Amino acid sequence: MIRSVCIFCGAKPGLTPEYAELARECGRAIALRGWQLVYGGGSIGLMGEAAAAALAAGGEVVGVIPEVLMRRELGKHDVTRLEVVPDMATRKERMVELSDAFIALPGGLGTLDELFEVLTLRQIGFHHKPVGLLNHNGYFEQLLAMCAGFVAAGFVHPGDLDYLVVEAQVDPLLARL
Repeated sequence: MIRSVCIFCGAKPGLTPEYAELARECGRAIALRGWQLVYGGGSIGLMGEAAAAALAAGGEVVGVIPEVLMRRELGKHDVTRLEVVPDMATRKERMVELSDAFIALPGGLGTLDELFEVLTLRQIGFHHKPVGLLNHNGYFEQLLAMCAGFVAAGFVHPGDLDYLVVEAQVDPLLARL
């Protein structure tokens, strides 16, 4: 049963407004399902947009942010709960503990780091939580092709990629989780 969903997404807004709208749509949809939103604790970029939208929709939002980012005043203080942790590794560990499912939205290197962390933990049996990829307008197509290349080269078992739930729109993705 899903009670909380962790989102991984950009700390930047991207070059077009559609990314911010996508993040807001995702935050709202999670809140309207009565699920708690868990995220990286930031006030900027897609992270801040998703958190603000979830709060505006009446949802609970838990942010987990490393001390170094908090010192840079990047933390979102008006969330339901903001946990300040010592480092990025602890942040990821805590977000996994708090969440029943995970979704990656468009983002950069940090988003990919978090996505592959939870996907690898699922692969080795550390957890059995669903991992979703919001492939809006084909944003992750090259990544998915690269993953298929890992399978073709024999470095990833074909069934391991089945752990990744891929959808182009928010509601179908949340429904499949």
